[in-house]
Amino acid sequence: AMMMRSMTGIEVSGQVSHDPGDGVDLPAGAEVEAVFPFIARLVPGVYFISAEAIGADDVVLHRLSDVVMIRTFAHDRVRRFAEHSRVPVINGLSDLLHPCQLLADLQTYFEHRGDIAGKRVAWIGDGNNMCNSYVEAARQLDFSLNIACPPGYEPSAEALETCGKHCSVMRDPMQAAQDADLVVTDVWASMGQESEQAQRRDIFTPYQVNNAIMEQAAPDAVFMHCLPAHREEEVTASVIDGPHSVVWDEAENRLHSQKALLEFLLVGK
Repeated sequence: AMMMRSMTGIEVSGQVSHDPGDGVDLPAGAEVEAVFPFIARLVPGVYFISAEAIGADDVVLHRLSDVVMIRTFAHDRVRRFAEHSRVPVINGLSDLLHPCQLLADLQTYFEHRGDIAGKRVAWIGDGNNMCNSYVEAARQLDFSLNIACPPGYEPSAEALETCGKHCSVMRDPMQAAQDADLVVTDVWASMGQESEQAQRRDIFTPYQVNNAIMEQAAPDAVFMHCLPAHREEEVTASVIDGPHSVVWDEAENRLHSQKALLEFLLVGK
């Protein structure tokens, strides 16, 4: 639960990104522990600690840290750690949710188009962790979300139950993109699904975001992708490199939004 209607974190993100020389106002000596059960790029200034399971290592981690970030496959790992932690726990990524990336996406939208409340978002492709994060955000930030995905690849049923009228699941990507203010997609096979790559390519080919999809969206719609992208698979080069795309700002804002998140958690601003 990292999203709040006050948008405090996103507003701070914008301030940090617009004046990066000022840095982030964190307490002196604050330490962040990062837990990566699988290989991932490290973030400068973050300690890397490998842990195999929730247990003694994790009990020690939160006693040595001011914040713990966990990037893992199993979402239950994050939940169980947070239940026993004395300090804030950040979900850096799990198989269910990717809230840190969502913060960067929302910051980017706010910078380019203003408040997302009342807007229409089209998610086209796999109902994966990013899609689930958009489902949660739709309810919390009051925007409508059209999700176009093949049968069997819907977002979390639990998330959809809480989304209510804000979310609609459909099969036609053209319908989902109609009058959308934001069009979002992701890779068709996420980490851990590499063996399904060929099968998924056949299933998701009708869900490619291309010029025809973007023509259905609002004239000033923006396109996002959390990267890395597979050009000519989930998105064509003409879209991701075209005038609607804000993927490079989105990528940069991963840094600024996470700095702002740490400031919010440690300082309470």
